[in-house]
Amino acid sequence: MSTWIKICGLSTPETVDAAVAAGADAVGFVFAAGSPRTVDVATASALRERVPEGVEAVGVFRGQPMSEVVATARAAGLTSVQLHGDESPADVAEAHAAGLRVVRAVSAQAWAAEDEEARAAYREDVLLLDAVDPGAGQVLDPALLSETAPAGPWVLAGGLSPDNVAASVRLLRPTGVDVSSGVESSRGVKSPDAITRFVDAVRSAD
Repeated sequence: MSTWIKICGLSTPETVDAAVAAGADAVGFVFAAGSPRTVDVATASALRERVPEGVEAVGVFRGQPMSEVVATARAAGLTSVQLHGDESPADVAEAHAAGLRVVRAVSAQAWAAEDEEARAAYREDVLLLDAVDPGAGQVLDPALLSETAPAGPWVLAGGLSPDNVAASVRLLRPTGVDVSSGVESSRGVKSPDAITRFVDAVRSAD
């Protein structure tokens, strides 16, 4: 199977178009406060209209009330949410009840510290393993996954770039990869060329 690819933190028509043209499987719009990639609902909704059927549009949230998450996702026309905060299994269940697909994002360190019961309680659709500070370009320590990789679908994030993603895919064999800062020309500004090179690098490793 081909590695699932998400280009996250998009905020302009040009970069959404670049991700779609390159063959990304998903695009991400950040609604978490404090990020240089944060967009409002109106912007996300307009960008969502450029995303064709078959490409997943994901809203990224961090520690926001689930009522806000659900309302924002609906207003922007999204069917998937990525939860980056301290959301509980009940929060995941609430998103599911609203008809949303859930990506649970945690640091690899936090996931390694969870026991099997805690992991099973979340019932997320996909697990995303990140570095400690999401979006900061930090690389995930592969040693944290050397003994036990996630049993279900999981996405690798954290410090990925066109230069290192192929090696990371070959080493860890994740279900998917997620990139944001690694395809930027400056903080918060995506590079269409880097997006294309990233997708090509992943496909070379498949």
